[in-house]
Amino acid sequence: APDIPVIDRAYSKLSSSITVEWRAVPGATSYLLTAQDGDSFVETVVTNSPGTVTGLKPATLYRITIKSINSGGRSQPSPFRKAKTVLAAPILSVSSPSCDSIAVRWKAVYMAAGFSVSLMRSDGLGGMLKENTTNTSLIFTNLDPGTLYTIKAYAWNVNGIPGDDFTYNQRTSPETPVDVQVAFNSGALRAVVSWMPAEGALTYSVTASSGLLKLSCNTSSASCVVPSLQCGSEYYVSVTAYNDAGSSKPADAVSLKTIPCAPVNISIEEDEPGHLLVLWSSVNFGHYYVVFVKSDDGLEVHCNTSHTQCRFQSDCGFTYFISVFAYNKAGHSPLGDVFNYTAAPCCPSDFRAVLVSSDTVEVTWAPARGAELYETRAVGRSGAALCNDTATACTLSALQCDTRYSITVYSFSEARGSNTSCVSKDVVTAPCSPEIKNISKEALSVISVHWQSDNEEATYIVTARGEAGLWHCTSSGNSCTLINLPCGSAFSVSAVAQSPAGQSLPSYSVPLETAPCCPNDLILTQVTQSVTNISWSVGMGAQTYVTTLASPKGQAKCHTLQNYCLLGCITCGTNYTVSLKAISETGLTSSCTYRGYSSSACCPSGVKLYRLSNNGIRVHWRASEAAINYNTDLHGSKDNFTCTPSSGLSHCDITEIPCGDVYTVVVSPVTDKGQKLTFCPKRMYSVTCSGSSVGMVIYRGKSNA
Repeated sequence: APDIPVIDRAYSKLSSSITVEWRAVPGATSYLLTAQDGDSFVETVVTNSPGTVTGLKPATLYRITIKSINSGGRSQPSPFRKAKTVLAAPILSVSSPSCDSIAVRWKAVYMAAGFSVSLMRSDGLGGMLKENTTNTSLIFTNLDPGTLYTIKAYAWNVNGIPGDDFTYNQRTSPETPVDVQVAFNSGALRAVVSWMPAEGALTYSVTASSGLLKLSCNTSSASCVVPSLQCGSEYYVSVTAYNDAGSSKPADAVSLKTIPCAPVNISIEEDEPGHLLVLWSSVNFGHYYVVFVKSDDGLEVHCNTSHTQCRFQSDCGFTYFISVFAYNKAGHSPLGDVFNYTAAPCCPSDFRAVLVSSDTVEVTWAPARGAELYETRAVGRSGAALCNDTATACTLSALQCDTRYSITVYSFSEARGSNTSCVSKDVVTAPCSPEIKNISKEALSVISVHWQSDNEEATYIVTARGEAGLWHCTSSGNSCTLINLPCGSAFSVSAVAQSPAGQSLPSYSVPLETAPCCPNDLILTQVTQSVTNISWSVGMGAQTYVTTLASPKGQAKCHTLQNYCLLGCITCGTNYTVSLKAISETGLTSSCTYRGYSSSACCPSGVKLYRLSNNGIRVHWRASEAAINYNTDLHGSKDNFTCTPSSGLSHCDITEIPCGDVYTVVVSPVTDKGQKLTFCPKRMYSVTCSGSSVGMVIYRGKSNA
């Protein structure tokens, strides 16, 4: 192993190392340096002198030894030499509390007796400032704003040996910006802030404060835009300059009052017809107000006021668009809510109410401006009728008859409701329909009609309507009489009431049937001595007939559907009264009386023939009555003969009658009109030519009835 080295000197220049110097040992290739502090030690291998042991603690006394090393091994350690590490460097905390000062602070250094701090501009201009102190802080003043300075500091021990030094570059903070100007843009609600550039400033921060609200903008130039300002606020605007040292003092704040906010709590009311009152709440920084009112026809008006209300004239049916602006020196408020107010719709004009039927009124009117719906109201004594429609016409039906109604047409709009100032018109409905209570027959062709009605003032017209025509009667009371009604007719009788308001609906019809007509013509024809045929013309309305021939000796009667009848059991030569009843289908009866009827005289009896001289024949009979004239007819195969005796005689002579023939002999009474009856018995006689009456052959004759 090599020889033991000898330490010449051991010293410390850095707080973490000790440098050792020694004389070289022949044959040594390297050296082992050891620094021991109590039980701890640090070793370092070096190749030659001097050598440095690092990783040591500052201000610490170490025992230093050295060993030489070669391939044969290590030598014994040299005699130790004591050496102490220097003080650690103070760790600086540097700031620039103002634009002309730098504050230096540090923590206490172990075993330090004092500190030296020096400062100079980093650009080498100017002199160096140096301060020794036993404190742990120091302030350098009267420096240049915004300038970079280099600060160096170290500690020394009680022996005045300096320790490690610490170097720090620090810039002073910038100057406070001056000549701050604020320009407000009311439309964009932003402010443009400008100032003079500050020495040493790298950036700037602009702050606009209003209460708890703060807005800011940052820039490296000498102006900045602060956006999103609020209306109705007062901002205090200040500018602060910044660099890497910190900030300047804020510039004196500049007051900025923004435009007022749009007025709120706007209310619009029509305090009186035709006038709008606009009210609103006052706003901050609002010096005066302008209200703009624009109608939907394009006309616009406005008012300026320092108060919080304005009045405007308005017209019905128009919609008004209303906006309120507040003004101050900064400008006008932003556009707030635009309110629209629709005035009450106009009342309908050209209002007409016409009674179109007894209980129906047709109401028409011209369109009303602003009206979306119309309500027609008819108010009467017992209630009201309503009609809602968008059209300009309305029909009020089922109104109470004979009633005065007050009719009003109200116009409605969804925005404003109803215009209740519209005028009314009175309309009286037609009278109520009468109710026919009774129809009575007063006399032939005279009918009395009775009705009931509650109309106050009305005239009543009763009409009988049938195939025969129309018959009327009029009355202001409760009855009237229909006269000259034709017989045998069916009628429908109704009544209506009339008044100046109109005519009622007709009453319910009541059927009326007049008694059937008596036949105009009635003909009696005697068919046989005991049978008479009666025929008559058709009686209007009659379905069956009852005919009667009456005399003190008795009567003959028949009931038939036909317009003729055969009556038997007639007594000849008797005066009869003739009557006929015409009966309708419903049993109405007309008793018809005609002039008397006399039956024909009785046929003579005991007819005999006697021969006279000169070929004559006498026909002889027994007369039924002395004052009857007779007619005799002889009908033979050769000739016919007729003779009419003088009144009162009961025989008749016929001369020059041929014999040898059979004759039919009829002796008949002659009527007042000279007509001879054809129903008397016929007898047949044979007239012989024997020359005497004994030779006459009489055949029993037979009646032709």
